[in-house]
Amino acid sequence: MPLLLSPWLKKNGVSFFGYKDHIKTDVGIPLISDYRVTPASTHDSVVLKELVSEADGGKPLHADSAYTGEEIEKILNDFNITNKTCEKGRRGAPLTEAQRRHNRHKSKIRALVEHIFGFMENSMNGIFLRCIGIKRATCQIGLANLTYIICRYVQLIRMNRFKPE
Repeated sequence: MPLLLSPWLKKNGVSFFGYKDHIKTDVGIPLISDYRVTPASTHDSVVLKELVSEADGGKPLHADSAYTGEEIEKILNDFNITNKTCEKGRRGAPLTEAQRRHNRHKSKIRALVEHIFGFMENSMNGIFLRCIGIKRATCQIGLANLTYIICRYVQLIRMNRFKPE
């Protein structure tokens, strides 16, 4: 029997319906190189194994604190990826000043991914899906990602940060 994932998510007692756009980008050129769409109820770290590859070996992974744990470490070690994930404090063991400093440095790099979603939200007026079903949502989110890539590509050419061949 297949596993069915519900697109419903309950957060702080409020129910949400939707899908998540998990993207992969590079620090050098802020374009989306790969993506996966999942129901909103799927944890962020679940798709990591699908997004990383051997080509990412030796590169750091800058992610938020959702990408922590033994399973994530194993995936990163398998692909020889350095973990630059933000650390999180726990009850009774808050972050030290050094950890906060390191998190601040990591967050500056990780913010580039948030700029992509900020562009989609502000310049593209968000991604509103008028469909039901993971296949249709994947198609619409993929088209939104492609629209971002085209807009960003044009901007990079104007800024002379990227030369078309």
